[in-house]
Amino acid sequence: MGNSFFAMLSRMKYIHRWGLMRNARLENLSEHTLEVAYIAHALALMSGIAPEKAVLCALYHDCTEIITGDMPTPIKYYNTEIRAIYGNIETAAQERLLETLPNHLRKEYAEMMEPADPEIRRIVKAADKLSALIKCTEELRMGNRDFESARQAQLEAIHAMDFPAAEEFLKEFMPAFDLTLDEMQK
Repeated sequence: MGNSFFAMLSRMKYIHRWGLMRNARLENLSEHTLEVAYIAHALALMSGIAPEKAVLCALYHDCTEIITGDMPTPIKYYNTEIRAIYGNIETAAQERLLETLPNHLRKEYAEMMEPADPEIRRIVKAADKLSALIKCTEELRMGNRDFESARQAQLEAIHAMDFPAAEEFLKEFMPAFDLTLDEMQK
């Protein structure tokens, strides 16, 4: 397989998210990852944490989907038995992806994919959920009611995290996602 890590990452643009949902606009994994990194940066700053590690971890948070694909949300999150199996698949995918790096880089990239720091993991998870909420909000603005229950589920999951920075993001930044470009510029 050689050192194909970055060639593999470049394929993130071919993986579409929300595969079981009718999408008014397709979103690929690269777009999602960039948005999660932006949001993780903000959440880290709001939490009083240096943002560099959170941003780096956000950039690699879903890269195993290059190998596994985007598993539909009901499979990935709602069935405990299947969630455990999927966790094993993600671990195997991460190992496979790390094998595409030279040995001396693997440990550093493994830490970016699976950070040891629980606060960094919390920030990236919240950023991921906020990005999903943004996608649902955008789809609803385009008249796609298929995202109503997904939006509610994301909102509930964010509140359940009991994370002040995520709540602040909801209050300060989410309302703008319901505005048109002209309304944002007023």
